[in-house]
Amino acid sequence: MSNNEETNNFQVVHHAYSPLEAITEAKRCLHCRVPQCVKGCPIGNHIPDFIHELSKGNIGSAMAVINETSNLPAICGRVCPHEKQCQGHCILAKKGKPIKIGRLEAFIADFDTDMNLTREMIPQKTRGRVAVIGSGPAGLTVAGDLARKGFAVTIFEGQEEPGGVLMYGIPEYRLPKDVVRKEIAKIQALGVDFKLNCLVGRNGVTVDSIFADGYDAIFMGTGTALPQELKGVPGATLHGVSQSTDLLHNVNAFNEGAIGREMVPLREGEKVGVIGGGNVAMDAARTAIRLGADVTVIYRKTQEEMPAIESEYNDAVKEGVKFVWQTNAVEFIGDGNKNKKEERLKAVRLAGPDGEHVEPYDRIFLAIGSRPASRIVSTTNGIDVDEKGYVIVKDRPCGMTTRPGVFAGGDVVHRPQTVVLAMKAAQMVAEGIAQYVDAIKLLRDIGMKEI
Repeated sequence: MSNNEETNNFQVVHHAYSPLEAITEAKRCLHCRVPQCVKGCPIGNHIPDFIHELSKGNIGSAMAVINETSNLPAICGRVCPHEKQCQGHCILAKKGKPIKIGRLEAFIADFDTDMNLTREMIPQKTRGRVAVIGSGPAGLTVAGDLARKGFAVTIFEGQEEPGGVLMYGIPEYRLPKDVVRKEIAKIQALGVDFKLNCLVGRNGVTVDSIFADGYDAIFMGTGTALPQELKGVPGATLHGVSQSTDLLHNVNAFNEGAIGREMVPLREGEKVGVIGGGNVAMDAARTAIRLGADVTVIYRKTQEEMPAIESEYNDAVKEGVKFVWQTNAVEFIGDGNKNKKEERLKAVRLAGPDGEHVEPYDRIFLAIGSRPASRIVSTTNGIDVDEKGYVIVKDRPCGMTTRPGVFAGGDVVHRPQTVVLAMKAAQMVAEGIAQYVDAIKLLRDIGMKEI
């Protein structure tokens, strides 16, 4: 298989609407008196309003409605679990024909970007300076919200390109990287600055040094960067047992042309197992299928208990991914190489409803969750975490840690969640940051010390 053929395997699965298709779909909306779709949206998008504007062909007005509540509509429209949220609550879902809200949102955002429609009036950046650590969904949301409120915002990002999990963790066929770049360009257009290749907690850049540079508040949106290990299972360190996030990161880099195919840890024709039942497991399995592997997902619970989005599971089945339920890996078996540092995976001992058996596998990818890194907390005094390393925050002002002026939100606080849930939390924290900065500036103005 050539490089071009492999790359083409990652073309978008669900194609965007044409203008005629989008307007026709929008006209199906019943404009319910009590719109259940809004209740189902974690960030409270004014869904009937933007659909109504779209149904009249007023795409710029539809975009203005969306901008009131969302900074990343082209992304949310593609990766949100709509069947569990807005779309699943649509009254027409009872007849199996809900309005395709996600696809309409993505269409509006794409059209707005391609036609360069939006011209927002952004206030002068005189309200305060805020540093945002991390450029994933939470960080971008906080940055966009605060920029619109008149704050000067700088995002500190450790990677060479912003986007976090949006850029490096979600496959191209679900979320094209060009879409992510365009959404980030819109955040930049709000006046947000980016400092890339700047890993806070290393090379002298710390929370303390950022405050010393004159920032009024800091937001930690660092997510859960460290994957969970499969503890207590013999052979878990064999070559061939690795993390799903590593596979996804490498494949995204390959699709971008940053690395060669030989750097992707999977070969065509290999038998691959993916352990886990969440969306990362589905992404890894469907990615491995596209690379020509024979793929089986191994999940410890039932299909009904699987946390992955149902549509992702259905697509995986259609693409050829196999599933085994109520099954655990109890041992990874090596090839017997006397040099243990080079010993490779040969098979896996599985325990399922019918007892234990050994199944040959060339590779196993783990997708059993993630946890926060301690890089920032360990280089900063006064930020408390719980027993699992998640940052502890206050309700008032919303999102502030145990160190005044340092806020946190998204997965680093609430455990790994969906993109839109991270955005919801970030919106609330952005308001808390604004309240805090306004308060400390008032105290300064009247000659009082900060509390």
